Amino acid sequence: MPKYLLLLAGLACQPVLAQQAPKKPLDHSVYDQWQSVANQRISHNGKYVLFQVKPQQGDGVLYLKTTGNKTLRQVSRGDSALFTADSRYAVFSIKPRYQDVRQARIKKKKPDQMPKDSLGIYTLATGKLTKYANVKSFQVAEEASAVAFLALKPTSKDSVKKAPVDTVKKITDRLLEVKKDGAPLTVINLINGQLRTFESVTDYQISKLGNKVAFAVSAPRGSKTVKSGLYVYDLATGTLRKLSSGKGVYKNLAFDDAGKQLAFTAEKHPEKALVKPFSLYYSDFGGDSARLLAAPSANGLKKGWSPSGFGKVVFSDNGEKLFFGTSPDPIPQDTTLVDFEHAKLDIWNYKDDYLQPMQLKTLKKDLQRNYLAVIYPRQAGKFVQLEDEYLRDSFVAEQNNAEYVLAVTDTAKRVAMQWQGSTLKQAYLVSTRTGERLAINPKAAKSRFQLSPQGKYVVWYDFESKNWFSYAVASHQTTNLTAKTKVAFADEENDSPEDPQPYGVAAWTKDDAAVLIFDRYDIWKIDPRSGAATNFTSGVGRRDKLIFRYRMPVEKQKFIEPKDNLWLLVQNETNKQWGFYKKNIASTAAPQPVAMGPVGYSPLLQAKHADEFVYTKSSVSQPADLYASRDLRQETKLSSINPQQKDYNWFTAELVHWTTPKGFPATGVLYKPENFDPAKKYPMVAYFYEKLSDGLYKYTAPAPTPSRLDIALFASNGYLVFTPDISYTIGEPGPSAVEFVNSGVESLKKNSWVNGAHIGIQGQSWGGYQVAYLITQTNMYAAAWAGAPVVNMTSAYGGIRWESGMSRQFQYERTQSRIGATLWEKPEVYIRNSPLFSLPKVQTPVVIMSNDADGAVPWYQGIEMFTDLRRLGKPVWLLQYNGEAHNLVKRENRKDISIRELQFFDHYLKGAPAPVWLEKGVPAVEKGRNWGLEISKQ
Repeated sequence: MPKYLLLLAGLACQPVLAQQAPKKPLDHSVYDQWQSVANQRISHNGKYVLFQVKPQQGDGVLYLKTTGNKTLRQVSRGDSALFTADSRYAVFSIKPRYQDVRQARIKKKKPDQMPKDSLGIYTLATGKLTKYANVKSFQVAEEASAVAFLALKPTSKDSVKKAPVDTVKKITDRLLEVKKDGAPLTVINLINGQLRTFESVTDYQISKLGNKVAFAVSAPRGSKTVKSGLYVYDLATGTLRKLSSGKGVYKNLAFDDAGKQLAFTAEKHPEKALVKPFSLYYSDFGGDSARLLAAPSANGLKKGWSPSGFGKVVFSDNGEKLFFGTSPDPIPQDTTLVDFEHAKLDIWNYKDDYLQPMQLKTLKKDLQRNYLAVIYPRQAGKFVQLEDEYLRDSFVAEQNNAEYVLAVTDTAKRVAMQWQGSTLKQAYLVSTRTGERLAINPKAAKSRFQLSPQGKYVVWYDFESKNWFSYAVASHQTTNLTAKTKVAFADEENDSPEDPQPYGVAAWTKDDAAVLIFDRYDIWKIDPRSGAATNFTSGVGRRDKLIFRYRMPVEKQKFIEPKDNLWLLVQNETNKQWGFYKKNIASTAAPQPVAMGPVGYSPLLQAKHADEFVYTKSSVSQPADLYASRDLRQETKLSSINPQQKDYNWFTAELVHWTTPKGFPATGVLYKPENFDPAKKYPMVAYFYEKLSDGLYKYTAPAPTPSRLDIALFASNGYLVFTPDISYTIGEPGPSAVEFVNSGVESLKKNSWVNGAHIGIQGQSWGGYQVAYLITQTNMYAAAWAGAPVVNMTSAYGGIRWESGMSRQFQYERTQSRIGATLWEKPEVYIRNSPLFSLPKVQTPVVIMSNDADGAVPWYQGIEMFTDLRRLGKPVWLLQYNGEAHNLVKRENRKDISIRELQFFDHYLKGAPAPVWLEKGVPAVEKGRNWGLEISKQ
């Protein structure tokens, strides 16, 4: 055939070949490029949106767009972005390049030598972007176009606007070498462009209205131009005032809402002083300096108590009250003690409120513990102590002008936390005028208390009666809010020994007129004073098996306004679809459907002054992209992440149903490869953790796993993945897994396209325990992977959850482990549910991940399983990631386990050659040089 005919023939075939070319399976090289949308914001006027598109590892991009999808700017590595209140500017940090940070870490640079952030200020109307280098932190005034930021070293002439020569101090590297000397603070009025910089600032605060900035200065040793103290800069007049002089520590700087009052804590003791209590200072800018409002052991304070340097300082909304923390003076350290000459030990005492491990976990917090107090600066410093050692947890109303704060205590009731997992609590209202305490519940109870936004009511869920109650502050009247509804407001599907949890409170209406409370399906609108209740969703939820939920979409909105439309997030319980319904808060009509489909939504984010929303929407095959809309029907797509997905073999998801041997209806999700062929047989991996079917339409990106199953990776590589929901019988956590998982697998095995001889199981934590149990009860699985499993409930029962310091007893008696009794009450139940005692039955090859820094499941549980199976001659491997927690945190470890997990199942379910780590292992002498991931030659 002539050459030109051969060429034409080749060209003619190319389109056909291109159309038929198979998509690639996902592999471990794709993780870093997979993107997600994050940190979306909408301007108050509803015209502009900003959001990040972030790869899993590497440099992200900040997008500034109109809600009509016009791109205004793309900023590489933009982060932590905010709009100013007037919707005229966007302010954001610019992170260093990932590769620059990586190289600095390789070179083991010190923290002060690492690459620094920059600050970007973008003018939305003109498109002008101004950058400032080496920025440590920044603040934007909540209701004004004013910015303040700390820089870490001199900024270059090319990247920073110069301030007037007479108002800016020269910044030198020498000053920054002494960390306590602080850093330069720059303050910018974005409207008129006025800029000033101040040296050696250690802390700062911009007022809500942007009219003032307060900052603390720590002067460098020997400086003649910089003086230590607390200063206030007035942006309107350009004037600078010193309110407090002298070296010391200035903290908790706080303005009132109007920017007309300032308070702060400070200690100015000599550097070598052994005890350095703080004092509280105040200024209304009427005098030359701040006045001392509360000093150590001042009138009203307990003897030996002082204002705390760790307590937050906050003015009430009306500026009349000043909340702050007090605490006992710190115990001076004995400087005569020689470290190597005294004992180091922890003393456990049965009378301790908290176990020693819990005390050590909260040690820093306890050393900083302070007790809420209030003072009235304009009333001759009238002082009221609100909390003390007995009553040490309080909550201030959103509208914090309210007379009372809510205080809750479990003092003398904490020991039972060891086996209950929670404590009984008593609640009080404490008067901010007199300190009077009003008991809300006469005896300690298991309850959750909250204060209404205006402070007119306390509401709580009582676990014993399973009802919601209210307490009216004005009348001292207690009202049962839910008894007459004849509907359950606690988890109707609870399958643990623990009391069922409430579905929760949605929101309050203006003036505390009504509270919205969830039942399983519907939302109830209830008068907290009378208890009059109406089904706000008109019973549509329970009738149609729709789960209605609501979260206020406007940032920092405290309550529902009288004419607000409520956009209700809804899930269909039967088919798992998501959508939105709409109803006006004042309407008596049923909510109206707006959107519903096989997708998942994020909560709505609404512009403060416009009916414009942004949200993400996704499905199994559709990444969670960002959208803008006014009505959730007509929407504008703002992002298009992960275009590379089209090149890879993806997957589908479908609900499956079956009936268990005991007659329970069961549900799960089956994931199939996108190129699924019913004429073929596929290996399958079952992955489980409690119930997962609500995530049917969740987008799952391929990602290095913390020890769970990467569904995207496995499905793309020719596996079926099955996630069965498990319901539990108390006292039978292991048999319950057998009941649901095994029957679900058997049901799917009836399909000709399931390879019944090549099925594996995988689980992490609680799922890991169930994997361990299942392989002692059946040999139907060809391979198993158990992450952080408990195998011996008798030894785990008395252990410690080291992340929290809590005893593990509550978990077995009350919560997830579901035994429902102590070890000595029902030892046979603990033994029967412990895989350890049935390990001789195991024939399934199993990999265990058990890490030496696991704070949830004792590391020795995995060791027990490994050493016993090893002794029994069973095929077993243990992966112990050094210094890692219950779920892997370090990305390099997540990548490593992802590779091993696929290698393991490929070997046992697909017949692939075994890697070296499976076949031969990796000796300790080769650790760090050989990972055993290559295929064994034997």
